Amino acid sequence: MERIIRRFAGSFILLSLLLAQYHSRYWLWFTAFVGLNLLQSSFTGFCPLEKLLRRLGVGSEKPAGSTGTPATATASAGAGGDCCSR
Repeated sequence: MERIIRRFAGSFILLSLLLAQYHSRYWLWFTAFVGLNLLQSSFTGFCPLEKLLRRLGVGSEKPAGSTGTPATATASAGAGGDCCSR
């Protein structure tokens, strides 16, 4: 889930920068929105995109190659440290 959210954030930032360059400078507000959302999620642990993706069923299946052993589950649960690692 964390990897998916990082891809979305990076893609949105790059897309809005391209749109700001070639269409309108007002697209920079979208870049600021994504950045502020990333910042607030690092403090609060609340990530709206994570909630949306979970409702859509993304990330509910086990990753390929996961054995489900407690050591694997503990290592993956503690990785990251942002809103996406819960």
